[in-house]
Amino acid sequence: QVQLVESGGGLVQAGGSLRLSCAASGRTFSNSAMAWIRQAPGKERDFVAAITRSGGGTSYADSVKGRFTISRDNAKNTVYLQMNSLKPEDTAVYYCAARLGTAVVSTNYNYWGQGTQVTVSS
Repeated sequence: QVQLVESGGGLVQAGGSLRLSCAASGRTFSNSAMAWIRQAPGKERDFVAAITRSGGGTSYADSVKGRFTISRDNAKNTVYLQMNSLKPEDTAVYYCAARLGTAVVSTNYNYWGQGTQVTVSS
């Protein structure tokens, strides 16, 4: 089992940057694909980015390509989301999620953190 705790959210002006972190506990982190998934008010959860177990492969939603970067440090059991050129439409609760095995470009992950709020003002 993997337990996930996100941090780094906050309020930022449009065009600004934030870096989210997700600390994982448990011995299965290095065997887990990781993802960031967000949920805007009144909307369903949407896939943002995913990274393979080794960190050698990444995938992004079209809406964040070129602006967001997902990375991981298996020695620190941590996954990151660097968010640049933020837009008001990026406002959402951002969740870190994990699944054993292959990364998927969807919200089909088994383990979830509690979420961190990101608010982008215009």
